[in-house]
Amino acid sequence: MGAIVMAVQGPFKVAFGDVFPYGAFVKGGVEPVRDFDRSTRENFVQARDKDTGELVWAVEVLDADPESKGTFKVKLMAPVQPVMPEAPAGFPFVPVEFDGLAVTPYVNSGTGRLAYSLKAAAVRPANFKGGAARGSGKDNAAKDAA
Repeated sequence: MGAIVMAVQGPFKVAFGDVFPYGAFVKGGVEPVRDFDRSTRENFVQARDKDTGELVWAVEVLDADPESKGTFKVKLMAPVQPVMPEAPAGFPFVPVEFDGLAVTPYVNSGTGRLAYSLKAAAVRPANFKGGAARGSGKDNAAKDAA
């Protein structure tokens, strides 16, 4: 039996509204991502993106979809630590949108299930209209129905 080859290899570009039709919120700050191959217990080495060479940072994200469970990380590539936008008055989390969003599918070695890693070129303040993320399919469908 030969090797299994996937049709999609590596990250593929996706639209923010397709991944987060209800929007997304950053919880906490921006953290450097550890390069597990080059770091030691005593010496932290920050990961670099294999495609761009930029430093890799991570933010914890809440999906605003009411059916979403838990949080996950989105990796950001930047030469210096990205600065998150300010949370609006009365908000505990920062509503954001990610530019240059890419998804990398992989098999989780612990569960054997398909999982996804998200990375983005940039993060910016969200532009909410009617509670849904700008450019989302659900927001546009509601406008078309009206």
